[in-house]
Amino acid sequence: MNNTRIPELRRDQGWTQEKLSFESGVGLRTVQRLEAGQDASLESLALIANALSVSVTDLFEPAEEMDVTDRLESLDRRVDEQQTARNRVLRSWRMLYVGVGIVVTILSVLLGGAGAAIIIAYWSGGLIAIIALQRIVLEPRLDEKYPLSRQLTRTQRKRGAPVLVEK
Repeated sequence: MNNTRIPELRRDQGWTQEKLSFESGVGLRTVQRLEAGQDASLESLALIANALSVSVTDLFEPAEEMDVTDRLESLDRRVDEQQTARNRVLRSWRMLYVGVGIVVTILSVLLGGAGAAIIIAYWSGGLIAIIALQRIVLEPRLDEKYPLSRQLTRTQRKRGAPVLVEK
């Protein structure tokens, strides 16, 4: 492979190899191999690019071979497509939770005094339940179905990592 920009991009973030490994979900040994110019899977490259908030193409020095550039651009497109599909599924689950919550709230208001307890129970207990279901059931299935996509970590959301949206 050769001529990766991963060490430069990692240092620009102020990260160690261990930090990049943690943020990307890729093994430390894989990060070390990539920085040494050895090959890695396209999935590993996509995860590292996502953690560094760059495209896979940006991980490499400009390639002279069109085939390599075309393959990297194709991978970037697949990453975008999978991330968009994953985001769509997550957004649908959130919309379902809110939609059901609105119906529960309206019906509870009609019930009168007991309705307030139902509203509180749904919005607090339901939120805890939906977060647990997302982490235990939904995320592993999305990881399997869309291996090039990722759920952003809290750190990535705080520092403003780009979230891919539907086109």
